[in-house]
Formats: sequence, C-alpha cells, structure tokens
Amino acid sequence: MKRFFQPVPKDGSPAKKRPAAAADSGDAPGATADGGGEGKLSEEPRKFLTWNANSLLLRMKSDWPSFTQFVSRLDPDVICVQEVRMPAAGSKGAPKNPSELKDDTAHHGMKSSPPFKDYRVWWSLSDSKYAGTAMFIKKKFEPKKVSFNLDRTSSKHESDGRVIIAEFESFLLLNTYAPNNGWKEEENSFQRRRKWDKRMLEFVQQVDKPLIWCGDLNVSHEEIDVSHPDFFSSAKMNGYTPPNKEDCGQPGFTPSERRRFGNILSQGKLIDAYRHLHKEKDMDCGFSWSGHPIGKYRGKRMRIDYFIVSEQLKDRIVSCEMHGRGIELEGFYGSDHCPVSLELSKTEAELPEPKASS
Repeated sequence: MKRFFQPVPKDGSPAKKRPAAAADSGDAPGATADGGGEGKLSEEPRKFLTWNANSLLLRMKSDWPSFTQFVSRLDPDVICVQEVRMPAAGSKGAPKNPSELKDDTAHHGMKSSPPFKDYRVWWSLSDSKYAGTAMFIKKKFEPKKVSFNLDRTSSKHESDGRVIIAEFESFLLLNTYAPNNGWKEEENSFQRRRKWDKRMLEFVQQVDKPLIWCGDLNVSHEEIDVSHPDFFSSAKMNGYTPPNKEDCGQPGFTPSERRRFGNILSQGKLIDAYRHLHKEKDMDCGFSWSGHPIGKYRGKRMRIDYFIVSEQLKDRIVSCEMHGRGIELEGFYGSDHCPVSLELSKTEAELPEPKASS
C-alpha cells in the first residue's frame, strides 16, 4: 500500500531547509545556531501528548473546540495521534497523491487554526478510513529524521500506517498503534499480534539512543492496569474459548500478550512512565480506555495507552498523567481513549550555565 505523508527526501529527513547560517557554518543538526555552543545541544521537546482519537475526522467535526482548548492549556511540544482513520488521496489500488488527503477540507482548517498552526505534521495512513497515525511537532523543534517503518531504513510505511519515528539529537520518539490481538486464533489476529510483538522486541533491543515510545499499545500489563481483572480475564466473544489458555480473555489482557509486553520492557531496559510515578490503582482517572457507558462494558476500563521510556530517562520524568476520568468519559473528547501526557526535565546541557561569581 502507498500512503500519504509529508513530502520528505529519500532518507526520511524533513524537507524543511536548515537556516542558512547553520548550513554555512557546518554546524551539526542540534548545535546552537550561533556556533558558540561547542557541542551543547539545542533545546529539544520535553512535553509530549498521545491520544487515540478513534477517527480524527469525526473528532474535528464534533469535539474539536474542547480538544483544542485542552491542547492550548497543556501546550505540548509533540502530539502523537493514533487511529486517525484519514485515507490517502487517490482511488483504491491506484498510486496515491503524496501531497493530498482524500478529504482535506477539515485538515486545512486544522492547520490554520490555533494552536495547531504552530505545529508541523507527519502522517502515516492506510488506503482506507482505517488505523493510521500522525505526529505533530512544534515548528521550533526540527527532527533529524522521520521514518514510517520499524526498520528506519526506508520511507515505506508499516501496514495500515501504524508507526512514525522522529529522531532527535538525544533520543528517538516512537509513535505506534499496535494491532488488536482479537478473539480467535483461526482469524489470524493472534498471529498478527505475535509478529508485531516479535518485531517490537527486536526494535527495542537495537535502538542506538534513548527511546520514548508512546501510543495505543493495546495491552494492559498488570492487574492494576484494568478496573475489573476477573471480568477481563474471563471475557469471551460469542462463547468461544481459544485452545491455548494463554490466549484466553479480553484482547489486551490475555496472559500471552502481557508476558510478551513484559519481556519487551525488560529486554529493552524500558520504564513504564505512568506506573513509575503512580504505584496504586486509581479507579477514577487511572485508565486510558473506557467501555461504552451503555452495555456490559459500562464502568469497565483499561490502561492501554502509554509512555514507555529508556531507563536512562527515568530520572527526568517530571509527570505522566491521564486526562480523562469517570465512566461517563469526561476528558475523552469523543473518543473511547483519553489523552495521556509526559513531561521530562531539561538535560544538564539544556540548563543555563551558572553565573560566574564576582
């Protein structure tokens, strides 16, 4: 599948030109523009937001004013969105136009309105209104490279547009929309999720700089991460029970998914930022996904949206919060997921130098 994304050179770097002064001086990306930093890093993003919008177009048509007010208050440096469900331009099966969305009306309104006019956006989209991810980065922060595939070596996109990776001088930012495990082995959904987890394990073991990994990861790691563990452990679809008990239960809370996720964190030397700060279960605002207020999933909630960071970044975690609460989906802005934020402290290189004593 070919998908729309912001036009970039073949290496995946942003098309935006560097300022002439920086280019003429030969400064490496991230060096101070005046050339006087002597290797000191320029300021990098520290405030991040992730949100599964459950169709960004629908949110823009109904819940956009309240969400934009929320973004203005929080003022994140980067916004990662999953399940945008915005198709690339062009007829199905034909080459896609790399400069247009199939329905660009709402998108143009978003780009020109505050606060989003202050951001550049990268898209990774499916051919249809399915899945897809987006990454909004404040224009003052320029990534060294943006990739759309876990191998980071080509401009091709992961199936259904599930990955965007922005590389900065001191860290990688990974935005993913993990595939749902599904309920039945014979529908190949289990195999799809196993393959995804295997590739994620390989990715986190090979990254060459600290990682910030966010998005809808479609897994609740521990019992504390769901509101009703017994309900989710025994959940079935139409009475079907998988042959392997490790695959039984609510997708996202099966023993096999939780075990594989734990292995990814362990092998990648990664920290769950929210759980690092919040040790106890919070029944009011400790979950990022909530079931529909009507039906058997009313009041049933899961934490499946994360910020995962490398151990090297653990001591820089200032806050990691979920911004929705209650079973009536307050702060979810029309989605069944609420936004999750992460803030890191400045590095020593970014802090102002102490004044010399007189």
